[in-house]
Amino acid sequence: MPSTAIALVRLHAEKMRAPRALWVPFELGRPLGAPNEPAFQRRVISAALELLVSDEGPVVLKDFPDDAPGPKSDETTSWVCPVSFPPPAGADEGLAAAAVREIDALAPWYQISLERRGRTSVGVSGRTPQDAARFAAAFLDDSTMPEETGSRAQDLKDACTDLMAYYTEAGTAQPGQRSSRDVQNWFWHATSVGSLLLDMRAKLLDSDDKRLQTVAGRIILPKSQGG
Repeated sequence: MPSTAIALVRLHAEKMRAPRALWVPFELGRPLGAPNEPAFQRRVISAALELLVSDEGPVVLKDFPDDAPGPKSDETTSWVCPVSFPPPAGADEGLAAAAVREIDALAPWYQISLERRGRTSVGVSGRTPQDAARFAAAFLDDSTMPEETGSRAQDLKDACTDLMAYYTEAGTAQPGQRSSRDVQNWFWHATSVGSLLLDMRAKLLDSDDKRLQTVAGRIILPKSQGG
């Protein structure tokens, strides 16, 4: 069956040598360029489908010629963090407690996102975001680290995936123009859960469990953040 692909990393497309691929110069995670830009997205899809009738080959790799659209001229409102997270007066919180409090504070924004989108990416771990944060925090302390099982690394990966999805969806519910990089930087540099995952990652990179090392070194932190 004839197939065509959209590639966000040109080097990967070159090495994979798919029969037909369209390289697009867009941000990772946005193969069609930008949200709420249906005309531009149709152009990208059409360019990929046009490769199906190309006479070139056996391997065709084309470059999409345009960058993704930026903010519209009437979208002048800058994005700010949807909620601030000052610690309670006199509180001396650990990372797990701060993370759970933060997740609770974001719940109204997450609910707005859910109502607007009608779906969510949160839920692969089977844990609530609060329990996912507690589970991740347990890896910071040898005395509380979950016992070794065949699925421990996968459970951690799924918990981290849910936490990042929860924050992304809650963060993008705030009015104003923002990029996915804005939300990503906010998550990793301005939230307790981001700090928790960074601390946990640093610890697990020295773990004797090779599967946990892999999750820490290759999965938790995006390459755009130095991972």
